[in-house]
Amino acid sequence: MPDIKITKEQRDGRHGRYVARIAGVEGEGEITFTNRGPNLISADHTGAPETMRGTGAAAALVGYMIEDARRSGFRIIPLCPYVQAQYRKHPDWADVMTVAPGEAPRL
Repeated sequence: MPDIKITKEQRDGRHGRYVARIAGVEGEGEITFTNRGPNLISADHTGAPETMRGTGAAAALVGYMIEDARRSGFRIIPLCPYVQAQYRKHPDWADVMTVAPGEAPRL
């Protein structure tokens, strides 16, 4: 498994992203998010270029976001289909999600 470096970037007061980079691999993967209120974000979209397919970067991004939520005390509305799919595989993430695994998220 490659060494995946993940950072969190706040674009403005409302939007941000988690970014995955792998040394020697062109491009970057990301999960974009929106601040929805005090201690609440929505995971809006997960994307990675073809150069990162199969590296585990997308799963690492979601795992990093979950750990960030636990450390920082916020909850996540899982709007992104990829985040929803990963959540169904990890029901133990319920402590930071706003819905039960498999339940449709609402805004």
